[in-house]
Amino acid sequence: MSLFKARDWWSAVLGEGEEFDQGCLCVGDVDNSGTGHDKVVVGSYMGMLRIFSPHASKSSEGDVTDAQLLEVQLQNAIIQVEVGKFVSCSELFHLAVLHPRKLSVYSVSGTAGNVEHGDQYQLKLVYEHNLQRTACNMTHGTFGGGTGHHSLCIQSMDGMLMFFEQDSYSFGRFLPGFLLPGPLVYNPRTDSFLTVSSARQLESYKYETLAVATEAEGRQDPDLPLKPGGKRLMPDWTFVLGEQALDLSVPSFSHSSSSIFILGERNLYCLRDNGQIRFMKKLEFNPSCFLPYATVMDGTTNLLLGNHTNMLLVYQDVTLKWAAQLSFVPVAVRVANFLELKGVVVSLSSDGHLLCSYMGTDPSFFSTPKVDAREADYEQVDAEMKKLQKIIRDATRTQDILPKTNTDDDLIVTAVVSSSMDSPSQALIPDINGRPVPSVAVQVKVKASCVLQSSKLTVSVQPPLAVTQDQFVLEPMGVGSSTVVAFSVFLNGRYPPTDLTGDITVSYSSPTGVPRVLQARFSLPLVLVCVPSSPTRTTKFKITVDTNQPPVDLRSIFPAFSVKSEDKDGNSLAFQFLSGAKVTVVASKTSQRYRVQSDTFDDMWLVVKELVRKFDQHFSKLGVKDFRKSFSGPLPLQDYFLSVDHHFQLRVSAQQYQDLLSERAVQFRAIQRRLLTRFKDKTPAPLQNLDTLLDATYSQVMALAEAAEENRALLEEAFVRLRSATHLLVLLLSLWQGLTPDQTAILEATLLPLLQDTPQLGWEESCDAAVSHLLRTCLSRSPKDQATSLAQVGGPVLGLPRDTARLKKHITLLCDRIGKGGRLTLASEANVQVPAQVQNLAAPGGVEPIAEVAGDGEELELQQEATVFIKKKHPSKKVKKACSAAAIRRL
Repeated sequence: MSLFKARDWWSAVLGEGEEFDQGCLCVGDVDNSGTGHDKVVVGSYMGMLRIFSPHASKSSEGDVTDAQLLEVQLQNAIIQVEVGKFVSCSELFHLAVLHPRKLSVYSVSGTAGNVEHGDQYQLKLVYEHNLQRTACNMTHGTFGGGTGHHSLCIQSMDGMLMFFEQDSYSFGRFLPGFLLPGPLVYNPRTDSFLTVSSARQLESYKYETLAVATEAEGRQDPDLPLKPGGKRLMPDWTFVLGEQALDLSVPSFSHSSSSIFILGERNLYCLRDNGQIRFMKKLEFNPSCFLPYATVMDGTTNLLLGNHTNMLLVYQDVTLKWAAQLSFVPVAVRVANFLELKGVVVSLSSDGHLLCSYMGTDPSFFSTPKVDAREADYEQVDAEMKKLQKIIRDATRTQDILPKTNTDDDLIVTAVVSSSMDSPSQALIPDINGRPVPSVAVQVKVKASCVLQSSKLTVSVQPPLAVTQDQFVLEPMGVGSSTVVAFSVFLNGRYPPTDLTGDITVSYSSPTGVPRVLQARFSLPLVLVCVPSSPTRTTKFKITVDTNQPPVDLRSIFPAFSVKSEDKDGNSLAFQFLSGAKVTVVASKTSQRYRVQSDTFDDMWLVVKELVRKFDQHFSKLGVKDFRKSFSGPLPLQDYFLSVDHHFQLRVSAQQYQDLLSERAVQFRAIQRRLLTRFKDKTPAPLQNLDTLLDATYSQVMALAEAAEENRALLEEAFVRLRSATHLLVLLLSLWQGLTPDQTAILEATLLPLLQDTPQLGWEESCDAAVSHLLRTCLSRSPKDQATSLAQVGGPVLGLPRDTARLKKHITLLCDRIGKGGRLTLASEANVQVPAQVQNLAAPGGVEPIAEVAGDGEELELQQEATVFIKKKHPSKKVKKACSAAAIRRL
């Protein structure tokens, strides 16, 4: 139990399934008993009206029944209830009940009972007004400076203020710029109405201004022009809140304190009557309701504030004075005076919990038990600690955060590629450059060892390869059952792919409902994208691969391409790609070298990769364990940079097409607007060749769109060729320096950081960032430079560079440092200790990170610049001697 808890004095639960809101609660002497004691009036959205006279009772059984004076079921939902002097010929209090389409004023009267059942209360209708518009809320007061009786103002859902003077309708006014209704309150000191508009600002309208404004009945739309003799309704003053208001309140318990309180979603505001702010309190919680209730000190106001954490807070202006815990979230709070207790806090929840409570505390009777003062057995504690540590070590050694499961136990996926091409071919393109496009069938067998439901199989291949069907929905499988799916793979473009492997992904749910994914991979034959041809002697690009074993017969490792070979010795083969490029492989007769040559640099990648793989398989079957292959260089960087420049130029063209399309689209829309204005004009005017300009602009837009689409297709092809060239460069680097598989993987991830180009992020800037990171870390010139770069954080935002000079320089520097013995590793970053001086540089208040500079003649010397800066901190010996001599001369 919380120390600061609201003490229950009387409580009740109202109905079942009923809803209540802010206006459904009010207190007052509604039955005119003459004692000055308040009654609690509660109305619900279900139309139930209840009146209570709470009092303390020793027995809790008849508590609610004895306190309830009246319960009446009305026909319509009750939006708001108010107690006031609403009848012109009477000084008694009456009850005003607001329904969505009706305003009813009732009198509550009690008759003393002659039997043990007690007093009897009746609810009589005095008058009612049928509303033409749906009501939202209402307020009451002595409008226009009148005394004695109260008038009513109702705000409709469409922004109309309807004024009622007792039993007669006065007038109605539309609020300007209305969108959604907000809270409404009347300020008797200034005879004005306050509301919060959809612009999230507090607006004040004087009653006199509303009375002389344009009649609302004369125009249904507030945006229509004014009638002659009417005045446009404007607020007297406004105050920008910047948030939606939950409630407004104008307390009138003190004449010296003239304040307006606004409860926002995150702030509490207090304004003067002229709209000047007195103070503002930022709330650290979500408020639900509030009520200014008293003035304890001159110039200050006490208020109750409820929030969504079941708390009722007491503030004196901005100072928190008390906090009480409730059992629900209050949506309305009032302060009432009853017969037995004055100043009772009445709160109501949205589901009908009505509570009358007071602030106070109850003493805690909990006493801390005495601690056993026996001495601890340290040997036993030590033995128990060792036992627990052993259990923790075994647990962390044997299992991970999530239990490891072997998906192969549930599912086995096997992919088999056919050894022969399909007949007929399933390719969408029948032929390329007069050569028929083949297709190869792939069968995937899925075998389950348990019951599997909702299994899906997805196939993905590298572009421009395509499949006849890429998604399969598998039938539910039982234990030991299997399913076979088949599809065909073919070339769907006029350029070779980067890779001839495909991925199979099977997603399924285990018997326990856990989603799992199983992946498998298959390799496609080289004959799918090229055919045998006759060798070519003169080519543009050449690559030589050295081995430490005698030369092998190329026809034995490439039997499918030895059909058209004119070389009887088997030392040359030619691979004719369907796209038109030809790659020739020549084996030396006297040395252990193999030369791959072609007129296109990137087309050699698939052949070189297949050649290296065939060599590994061939010598592995022969049992040769010390087989090595190498590349003696030099690296064909200039040939590789041709692919980089071509890809970059297409990206620049795509950006230019995009800019031109945007300009022409803006021009096209501007011409359309002008033509539409001319066509709508009642007096015809000449078009001034706008139609001709529209046709010409439309033709330009269509031509630019077609050019942009053609450029996009060329960009996709250029990116695939760039990936092939990059793969070839990585392979040559690994053969040149004998890189391990892990180092090759790091190099490949650095030079190929993206699987596809996007307009927001391209290959050039991503590759440059990755290469620069390697040059700063594991390939840096000294550990101090490496530590300095690790201490620096941040960097420029990646974007399309101006040119490729910087990227090519970085790639050249990367190859140079790898050739000089640089070791590619990711573990070195964690092993380098950052010096204290470098830590000071990276600390707040130190120097900012040195940004990279782009230019033609610059190099990546960021580490040297940081090192030079550190050296400037320590003066040299000559400088120290000169300073000492100058000091002696002064003495």
